[in-house]
Amino acid sequence: MSEATLLEVRELQTEFVTEEGIIPAVNGISLHVSKGETLALVGESGCGKSITSLSILGLIAEPGRVTGGKVLLEGRNLLHLSRKEMRRVRGQEISMIFQEPMTSLNPVFTIGNQIGESVRRHLRLNRKQARAKSVEMLELVGIAHADKVVDYFPHQLSGGMRQRVMIAIALSCSPKLLIADEPTTALDVTIQAQILELIARLSKTLDTGVILITHDLGVVAEMADRVAVMYAGEIVEEASVEALFEQPLHPYTQGLLKSLPSIEGLQDELYSIPGTVPNLLDKPPGCLFAPRCPYADGLCATVRPLLEERRDQHRVRCHHACKEERL
Repeated sequence: MSEATLLEVRELQTEFVTEEGIIPAVNGISLHVSKGETLALVGESGCGKSITSLSILGLIAEPGRVTGGKVLLEGRNLLHLSRKEMRRVRGQEISMIFQEPMTSLNPVFTIGNQIGESVRRHLRLNRKQARAKSVEMLELVGIAHADKVVDYFPHQLSGGMRQRVMIAIALSCSPKLLIADEPTTALDVTIQAQILELIARLSKTLDTGVILITHDLGVVAEMADRVAVMYAGEIVEEASVEALFEQPLHPYTQGLLKSLPSIEGLQDELYSIPGTVPNLLDKPPGCLFAPRCPYADGLCATVRPLLEERRDQHRVRCHHACKEERL
């Protein structure tokens, strides 16, 4: 792990025990994030993006459990920490912006109380200092009249303002890593752009590493430095954002990009990837994408491909990725 590497995840495995059997929701994920870098995790709903982030934070509850791998934050394995030690890590070293701010914010406490709780716990501030810090953070995320908003309750704010409050809480202790799980869900386009610009600016200003979880490839193109594409609990392709958009190597990534609407000419209908995501209780023996892949052959149906580097820092999990004439 290089000095610039902030987070390194190695062969992370998370499973859920159900009456039907054990579901391998995250199966051998490996990724890394450097200081000031934004890594986008992309994929269909249910592919394991959010479970990966919750595993990193140690927030997997029963019947889920992390069964293997390493989560190294500046060389320290978070999976070996006690619950008390992890509580110190959350908020202070790693923070998370959840999908829906209205359900993440407590409706019976003021905005100032909710920001203040984090800074009092981690920065050891008294109530007066915590209130001043809360106002400062609200101003930092672009909320006008912060000295008044600090006494508001969540229901008194718009969706965009509540999301800014969530960002203020996440950044209040200057974390080294910020995990943003679909941070613009249910926001209108204008507010989406403002929130994304805010996260990008604060990342560069504070040298904070960012894991951006999204299914929106437009957001990825705008925000990310690198992209990891997930499918059925595995990473199937990882590359710089430029390389991924210019020449994707995995058929699944190609299908995602092909399904984007285009303004160049009229389309009778949007492209969609045929088939469905495999049942993780009964996974196919070979490539998990083979049942939906137009290039699959006997090898794909029987042998699980490895995630291998095919070009400079461009990894792909596909037997035929090097045969560019087919892709």
